[in-house]
Amino acid sequence: MTTIYRCITEDDTSQFCHRVSEALSKGWSLHGSPTMAFDPQKGVMRMGQAVTKEVAAEYHSDMKLGQQ
Repeated sequence: MTTIYRCITEDDTSQFCHRVSEALSKGWSLHGSPTMAFDPQKGVMRMGQAVTKEVAAEYHSDMKLGQQ
């Protein structure tokens, strides 16, 4: 088994929550706490959440993490 990692980022809207919820429904696990930062160029708050997942496949750099 291999642990893979990805970080989901999005403006602070319901879309961020939907993306994290979708990842959880596909077997990903939360990794740490969410983070929030102000994006001065866009004038909005940005959210981030790291997630991990155990997969049977060996990791390779062209792996489509969101499709795992």
